[in-house]
Amino acid sequence: MILIVDGGIGCLSMDLLEYQVKEWFGNIGIPVLPSQRIDHPTDLKRLKIQYPIVLKSQVHGGGRLKAGGVRFVGTTIDAIAAAQNIFNLPICEELPEVLLAETKYDVLKEFYLAVVLDTAVCRPILLGCQEADVDWEDSGSKIHHVVVEQDFSPFYARRLALKMGLQGTIMQSISTIVEKMYRLFVDKDLDLIEINPLAVNKSGCVMALNGSVRINERAIARHPDIGTMAQKMIDNRSTNHTEKTLGDWGGIDLPGKVAILGNGAGSVMATLDLVANSGGKPGVCLNLRHASPVETSPTNFSDRLERAISILSLDGKIEVILINFLGSIPQSGELGSIIARCIEKFHNSVTSTFPTNGRNRSSKLFPRLVIRLAGSELDSDRKNLAGLQTPGGMSIVVTESLDEAVKETVRLVNPPAVKR
Repeated sequence: MILIVDGGIGCLSMDLLEYQVKEWFGNIGIPVLPSQRIDHPTDLKRLKIQYPIVLKSQVHGGGRLKAGGVRFVGTTIDAIAAAQNIFNLPICEELPEVLLAETKYDVLKEFYLAVVLDTAVCRPILLGCQEADVDWEDSGSKIHHVVVEQDFSPFYARRLALKMGLQGTIMQSISTIVEKMYRLFVDKDLDLIEINPLAVNKSGCVMALNGSVRINERAIARHPDIGTMAQKMIDNRSTNHTEKTLGDWGGIDLPGKVAILGNGAGSVMATLDLVANSGGKPGVCLNLRHASPVETSPTNFSDRLERAISILSLDGKIEVILINFLGSIPQSGELGSIIARCIEKFHNSVTSTFPTNGRNRSSKLFPRLVIRLAGSELDSDRKNLAGLQTPGGMSIVVTESLDEAVKETVRLVNPPAVKR
């Protein structure tokens, strides 16, 4: 699965991998082939399904077949060799952590089915096509659709099948699958569920050969099982400590030296643009207004701020943390004590790591802090922060002007060259 950030910050949706989708399909009664998750090529020595099989790379990017991420094999030796190649084959710059081994299916005809939330009409729409491998957003007249205008009933599914030109047994089979897709769509609060392709063999049996599921951000907090899946995804895909611990907040992680913390998606993006346009290089950018959708324990604004600063202070690439808080914030008046605690934690952490070597200890510096607080409600915070100092006697820059804060931030990460 993957967390998708709309516009970079704030609005999350989550895509599942194929093997996860197939588990959901099987649980709700949508027909899927016998399959087995493969975590390592040697797992194929204990394969429980019969050959021939197809091995599929479990990545989020498209074009697996053309890229070589789908292989048909007939023996264990061939399967192990193919699996070793697929595990080391990046697709859209993503290496699979899991493969799916699945029974081969003889296909006579393929269809496309989907249920999608259309934000224009604020209603679910049933989609169907007598061609597979179509994109519902670009295929135009090829795809037939039915808007679910009232409470769902089998009538809507049959209406879609009729629009697709189906009759008899195949119409009934596909209508039944559409009904189950819609039930899963509602039960799991999805934005999208699609089967591409839905295959029919010579006997007229239908089978979901591949599927996609996109979960709505707000569903993550309402479904503990989805929250667990999201957290595992974050843990598995994280490449560094900062990404692993902060990635679930819907921020972005750029390779720059400036971390940006804000209390609104718009202000964070505006700050990012100003830093970049002024010659700075943004790094981690976070909107602290809302808790993570996958956060299992309750947090408040102060908790999130303290956690973010503490983690960023230990990220070796971050040299400056630019905080931009506009208007009122929860727990106003606590900023000074929060930042003081973060500095103390950092000092204790570095001291415990390098208890005797002062030179090494001093090489690990707390990032410079530039804090922009705008609004009369933050007057007391500005006064409290003005007197704080970080280890080494570095003062904290506190200002009401965003332009001044950005200018100072860029100056700190790009000091003027010393003329010799």
